[in-house]
Amino acid sequence: MSDTKPSPHPGMGFGQFVALIAAMMATNALAIDSMLPALPRIGEALGVHDPNARQWVITSYLLGFGVAQLAYGSLADRYGRKPVLMVGLTLYTLFAALCAFSTSFEMLLIARFLTGLGAASTRVLSVSIVRDCYAGRQMARVMSLAFIVFLATPIIAPSLGQGIMLFASWRWIFGVLSIFGLVVMAWAAVKLPETQHPEDRIPISVAGVTSAFRIALTDRIAMGYTIAAALVLSGLFGFLNSAQQVFAEVLGAGDLFPLIFAAIAGSMAVSSLLNSRIVGKLGMRKVSHWALIGFIAFAAAHAAIAITGHETLLSFSLMQAGMMFCFGLVMSNFGAIAMEPLGHVAGAAASIQGFITTIGGALFGFVIGQMYDGTTVPLTLGFAGFGVAGLMTVLVTEKGKLFQTGVAAPAPAVAH
Repeated sequence: MSDTKPSPHPGMGFGQFVALIAAMMATNALAIDSMLPALPRIGEALGVHDPNARQWVITSYLLGFGVAQLAYGSLADRYGRKPVLMVGLTLYTLFAALCAFSTSFEMLLIARFLTGLGAASTRVLSVSIVRDCYAGRQMARVMSLAFIVFLATPIIAPSLGQGIMLFASWRWIFGVLSIFGLVVMAWAAVKLPETQHPEDRIPISVAGVTSAFRIALTDRIAMGYTIAAALVLSGLFGFLNSAQQVFAEVLGAGDLFPLIFAAIAGSMAVSSLLNSRIVGKLGMRKVSHWALIGFIAFAAAHAAIAITGHETLLSFSLMQAGMMFCFGLVMSNFGAIAMEPLGHVAGAAASIQGFITTIGGALFGFVIGQMYDGTTVPLTLGFAGFGVAGLMTVLVTEKGKLFQTGVAAPAPAVAH
């Protein structure tokens, strides 16, 4: 930072700011990916014999994570980012611990839903805090750098979950989640300043909330890219729901699952690093639009391999890595494009966008997961179909023009 320009987050250097944002985001990824190797043991311990039914451990968390985002945005716009974040992390820590003591599958699903309620604060607040401090391509750069650190979580999380089970019960996976939530909460409490600008405080009133939500819901660019992100995300959630089954039953590589999953997730980290280097020169639209086309091409090729019966561990790994590389370029930029015109209602915008992307992605992804039939055909068709739907949404949003340099129009004022 220049000496003549005050830091947008006083008391924290740029590197620590990015690392904290990444840690906040990682609470969510850790809560999902560390579960994957443990699903068979959880099902066995709690009397769940249908492998597809075990997918509710993932989906129940995602539903709680999606629903609660509607509330956090308005609270953060009224009371500031930091106090709301502290409440959310407290809920995450407590309910993750409750998961460890679950005595039935129903109790676990309720505790997972409640853990998701707490984790939702990290999604809304991480985006809002970054938008408070940065805009446009610089925001996309910060989010990409945070993604690099954040994506270490899905790389190591399945191995972490499997490693814990080598020495302790699957219940300790939830114990580790609780401890991690406590560490992030302490870090933010000590180092994170309040980033919301005082003039952007919005009283919680029917008129104020309705006005902020209306602005977020009626901006064509913001909503178009939010819906497109939800559609693309559906394939990923479908993969997360059925990944353990695919590796164990279709590919016969259950023991290699954490290693190959790490390699696939690593491709997203590489693409996020690349995005942080090129987005300032090429622009968010050009990078993300080409990446989405690449995503569809990989998905279509993978579907053709699966349908013709030529799926192997190598083909699956390479095609998934290619898709996830493109996915990393798509999601970082779609999120930044969607937030760009809504800086003065960042909390409400992040809530609406998080709700739509998570609930939409979770429900569509659950459908993909439930269609698992002992092959990779439903999964690959899900990736391809929802990728095409995402591209069609972008085309409508951009009025048929891809790869353009967009300039956000000033957003209307919020009623108080």
